[in-house]
Amino acid sequence: MGLFDRFASVEQAHTEVKARVDDPFGVRMDRMLSPTEAIIGNRPTILVGTNNYLGLTFDPACIEAAHKALDAYGTGTTGSRIANGSYAPHRELEHELADFYGRRHCMVFTTGYQANLGVISTLAGPQDYLLIDADSHASIYDACRLGTATVVRFKHNDAEDLDKRLRRLADEPGNKVIVTEGIYSMLGDQAPLKEMAEVKRKHGAWMVLDEAHSMGVLGQTGRGLAEEQGVEADMDFIVGTFSKSLGAVGGFCASDHPQFDLMRIVCRPYMFTASLPPSVIASVTEALRQLRKRPELRTQLWDNVATLYDGFQRHGFALGPQKGPVVAIKLPSPDLAVGFWRALLDQGVYVNLALPPATPQGTALLRCSVCAAHSRAQLDKVVAITAEIGRELGVIGQELRAAG
Repeated sequence: MGLFDRFASVEQAHTEVKARVDDPFGVRMDRMLSPTEAIIGNRPTILVGTNNYLGLTFDPACIEAAHKALDAYGTGTTGSRIANGSYAPHRELEHELADFYGRRHCMVFTTGYQANLGVISTLAGPQDYLLIDADSHASIYDACRLGTATVVRFKHNDAEDLDKRLRRLADEPGNKVIVTEGIYSMLGDQAPLKEMAEVKRKHGAWMVLDEAHSMGVLGQTGRGLAEEQGVEADMDFIVGTFSKSLGAVGGFCASDHPQFDLMRIVCRPYMFTASLPPSVIASVTEALRQLRKRPELRTQLWDNVATLYDGFQRHGFALGPQKGPVVAIKLPSPDLAVGFWRALLDQGVYVNLALPPATPQGTALLRCSVCAAHSRAQLDKVVAITAEIGRELGVIGQELRAAG
């Protein structure tokens, strides 16, 4: 048996997709024109699949900060902070993130994936229980695999089911750690945090909240869904990423737990990974400052969300249940989704193709992400092109075309 034989079904499915269209998972952006436009295959293309929610990837202040750090600290740290030490900007960013969330402690990780991997696998030990949403991100599932706790899944966004499963564990020793997300990355729906926080308090559990897609997007100051729903005090550990609203790469965890810093010497994905380059740390620090002093970015983002979501809805597309920076079009089959995705790219619109089994309920999705830097003209064009292709493929009907 060959090393890769167990992936034969995946290979076959990938080959079949590539036989119909170019590899949708290997798109090359030859040149970036702006946060919302790139050259792909000699064609100017509107980017609606980047997670660049606040459009800060080309922010002049962030770029200048990165340049200065490159000159001052060099290209990289060449090792982990445990072995090679921390540069001053790493500590400065942790301090500013802790201040932003009103917490005493913060740790920066090299990616958001590693933040979940490290925090979740470290917090829950062999006598403990991890209660995770059934639609959790892959990083949460992988953290469960890395750790030693017993894993219990509850129904997606179902506080009653969470309550039921915690009741069953009431007489079991060990900590119970609930893990949920603010905005879910595939359909863009939000967790019922108020109800979940009530269940958490009732059972004396701990709570980890991943605000990867909600940081900078929700809440009066952009701290995320917990701020939006007024339950920040119930979130014991806030995890997030720098690769969305902050326009770079990296992750973090903030907390008030008095023993939080112990994680620096027991969390393997933190200890055994090279730390982020100083230029990235500098651009993220500046992006966080921009997020805090420019709430108009968040206002513009939500105006753009309404333009795209309402435009798709007006044409009769089946969408995710809530408005948000992730706008997902549901399609009845993977084959249709692949063809639709290719047609969009040929017309100069780049979105994400999401296929089962990586999607909730095995639904094929065209996943769009909205950016504060999108112009109204760009979004109107995306809606018009999507509707035209949707009609050609029979996804939306003639009567709905008249309504649009």
